Amino acid sequence: MRIENHLAEKAKAAVLALFNEEVGDGAIQVQRTRKEFEGDVTLVVFPLSRMAKMKPEETGEVLGQWLCDHVEEFVRFNVVKGFLNIVVADDFWIKSFTEAYSNKRYGLAPAASKGKVMVEYSSPNTNKPLHLGHLRNNFLGYAVSQILEAAGYEAVKVQIINDRGIHICKSMLAWLRFGEGETPESSGLKGDKLVGKYYVRFDQAYKAEIAELISQGKTEDEAKKEAPIMLAAQEMLLKWEAKDPEVYALWEKMNAWVYKGFEATYQEMGVEFDQLYYESNTYLKGKEVVQEGLDKGVFYQREDGSVWCDLREDGLDEKLVLRKDGTAVYMTQDIGTAILRFEDNPGLQFQVYTVGNEQEYHFKVLFTILEKLGFENAKLNYHLSYGMVELPEGKMKSREGTVVDADDLLAEMAQAAEDIAKEQGKMSGLTPDEQMATYKMVGYGALKYFLLKVDPKKSMMFDPKESIDFLGNTGPFIQFNYVRTLALLRKFDDVIEPNFELDVLSDGEKALIKKIYGFPEVIEEAATQYDPSQIANYCFELAKEFSSFYQNSPIMNEENKALKNMRLALSSKTGDVIKTGMNLLGIQMPERM
Repeated sequence: MRIENHLAEKAKAAVLALFNEEVGDGAIQVQRTRKEFEGDVTLVVFPLSRMAKMKPEETGEVLGQWLCDHVEEFVRFNVVKGFLNIVVADDFWIKSFTEAYSNKRYGLAPAASKGKVMVEYSSPNTNKPLHLGHLRNNFLGYAVSQILEAAGYEAVKVQIINDRGIHICKSMLAWLRFGEGETPESSGLKGDKLVGKYYVRFDQAYKAEIAELISQGKTEDEAKKEAPIMLAAQEMLLKWEAKDPEVYALWEKMNAWVYKGFEATYQEMGVEFDQLYYESNTYLKGKEVVQEGLDKGVFYQREDGSVWCDLREDGLDEKLVLRKDGTAVYMTQDIGTAILRFEDNPGLQFQVYTVGNEQEYHFKVLFTILEKLGFENAKLNYHLSYGMVELPEGKMKSREGTVVDADDLLAEMAQAAEDIAKEQGKMSGLTPDEQMATYKMVGYGALKYFLLKVDPKKSMMFDPKESIDFLGNTGPFIQFNYVRTLALLRKFDDVIEPNFELDVLSDGEKALIKKIYGFPEVIEEAATQYDPSQIANYCFELAKEFSSFYQNSPIMNEENKALKNMRLALSSKTGDVIKTGMNLLGIQMPERM
């Protein structure tokens, strides 16, 4: 039993014995003792003082004395206002560490014991390459899926590829008009970058046409609607939905370029997917459902032929679900996608959409529409709404070509790691391939950790230099201390005995054991909150605790064999837990750096 649960149960017994009162679970509040006070676990006394008919401080004194007299794990206590701080016996911590040390899957729940869940992430458009925003999205979604698996779920990793729509037609039309047959092979560009180039080219031509129409006396709104290149893109979309052979062949060719480019980027990112959904398929399911909803009166049709859902009674607005020309919108395909995924995965417990917070309204509308349609799994959908990654110079804009390219940033981070390593001269013992693998582990790990250590709900400013610093709350600091555990173990031929025959722990040993003890709880909480930052910051705190232990608890010259054995075991298990935690974030750990 966890020590917090143990205290809660014994506190109930104490209240019954001392005050003759039965206590409900809601009245028992247990938490970790704050660092500035002596103690390991704390009982909040305020709710119990009414039963005792005493002041909180007096209630705490009486309860603390009873608990220390009747529970062997509790050795002393102190009361701070209405908080009873309990010191737990060293013997308990030694036993708990013995169990943790022997458990090769420490912190991880039995695989797939809680059922199947789905996590969507990435979900790119096929008209541009992946950028910095996609990196946070991918790292976040992948980490959430890993953490859910660690908590006992079978996590199905999916993406919806937004491969149709007016934005795709813009790139296609620009390539037809300005591309002169350019291909990835002829240009040397990755396919996704080549297509993205023509998305920017479309926007440039569109703006030029708008300016020309305004100079002819049109209003800006009129110019935007009447610009010939935009009208041509809209016509292309109609032809695509009608399966015009030429348009469809061009669409397949350019998308194939993009998919090949995406795959190379995903491989560098270290993310993967179990199932792929394509908007070009799911929008058809969506259109079917829209027609069914129209027949049932869930939707209504306006005079121009467009189809809408009136959500004003739900505190929302009216939402377009089908254009007047019969073409689908994002909402159409999202309705179809949600329903298809539950059909394809019977027994799915819930589905998590990893999508930026600018789409919060969209998902409120989607989930409300699914409920109105009578979709039985409507309430099993959750929007993991995360904040944007901001830059000092402002927002990124794909159509203007002002994005931080994902491939370029990954390469820059690996290069930064290489520059630091060469400056410090610490990689000379490795082969060139081993060196490059290490540079990527450190550089990519720095980037991933920086993007994941922040609460997903918060927006953040990305700072490459800060992310790769070897001091502070960074990936390299954690990796360095992990490598230090390996280096320490390599120095000794001693076989670690799994029985730790000690009576007393030093403050450093106890602090490290307590931090390791909390790992399973951190995983469970991170899974419940869909929050990888809890794992990230736990790994930092553990690495920091180990760094202090390493400095203050000598091992090399320790003559007491039992103590040396314990300290080696603590170093070994700390490394294991750090590696497990960082792997949940998708961060690989080097063996040397």
